[in-house]
Amino acid sequence: MKREYHKWYSPNLEKEMELLVFGHAGTKVLFFPPRMGRFFDYENWKIIAALEQKILKGKLQIFCVDSVDLESFYNSFKDPGYRIYRHIQYENYVIEEVLPLANSINSSKNVTSAGCSLGAYHAVNIAMRHPILFTKVVGMSGRYDLTKSNGCFNDLLSGFHNEFVYFNMPNQYLKNLDDTNLIEQLSKMDIILAIGKDDSFLESNYKLSNILQEKGILHHLFQWQEEAHKACYWRTMVDIYF
Repeated sequence: MKREYHKWYSPNLEKEMELLVFGHAGTKVLFFPPRMGRFFDYENWKIIAALEQKILKGKLQIFCVDSVDLESFYNSFKDPGYRIYRHIQYENYVIEEVLPLANSINSSKNVTSAGCSLGAYHAVNIAMRHPILFTKVVGMSGRYDLTKSNGCFNDLLSGFHNEFVYFNMPNQYLKNLDDTNLIEQLSKMDIILAIGKDDSFLESNYKLSNILQEKGILHHLFQWQEEAHKACYWRTMVDIYF
């Protein structure tokens, strides 16, 4: 399959960023790596291989983006205000740099935002905040409010809360969404959530699903057996949901 490596200096993040592109045509998929992951993880874990036939047939073109989680949500050396600020810079990088690159390579109007673990948070949050840019979103094993502690998973913003935090936690801002135009745009998206029944984030997924249902936004929530928070499960999920 066609494989391209891209690297450039990001004005938004003020550092060099890398990504991999797999395929030559089809629906563009922005694939966010898992917690503190890298742009090459999905290739190394054979998740891209699980999509090989769809990629070769020109049904999908996968853009594996890098993360800055260690500089944002998992940066314990910086105060929470900086962490959310760095995250916003990362979103700007994706919207203003990665998407234009993808559009210059592939003219398809179909764009999917997808990710696993914390990558699911990134995928769902960016799609919910910018629904006009995406036709589909797939969140696998995701957590949709990073300020809620659960077991060994701590509040990633250490109790800090402001407007920027609120508008980047889907389970917070979607609950109070009353903009009919935004709701209509979200309703046009194909929304898929997948989570294992033993996953620590199960409740977070059901909460998001209930919020979407209350807003009349059609979506699908699939509950898998066991924890299903591993690459071996994600290989199967992507083949089904992409």
